[in-house]
Amino acid sequence: MDDNRRIRNRFADERLTSVWWALRVGLGVAVFLAGLDKFFNLLADWPQYLHPAVARLIAADTFMQIVGAVEMIVGVVILAGWTRLGGYVAGAWLIGIALNLIAQARYFDIAVRDMLIAVAAFSLAKLSEVRRSGVAIETPEEWPAEPSLRRTAV
Repeated sequence: MDDNRRIRNRFADERLTSVWWALRVGLGVAVFLAGLDKFFNLLADWPQYLHPAVARLIAADTFMQIVGAVEMIVGVVILAGWTRLGGYVAGAWLIGIALNLIAQARYFDIAVRDMLIAVAAFSLAKLSEVRRSGVAIETPEEWPAEPSLRRTAV
């Protein structure tokens, strides 16, 4: 591949940089803070979201603190720049949380929210793959022409 093409590819990937940073910082901070709050219960009463079967096996507060430690680690992983790994782990983790909520037949609104955040985490992981590969979706020559904003008479 010649230098001009690589420059164009880098330019094309740069269009997604702000989206990647927004997902990286937003998800990293949110996941870390949610994990930290598992120790303080200021944002929510986290043990209430735990499936009763799990609560019979281990104390809810203890389980939530283990969950909190994992979430804090995942948040740090994302913020430290391992966004592909962190995005996939966060996405899978959030799907697990949503399934836990659905299994209780409660908190469907939170399950839907967590599924959407999982999609955002998956998007971060996929964008990270594109950034790492250096391959653009299309070169500038292949971009469609801007549509005209003028209205034409019919």
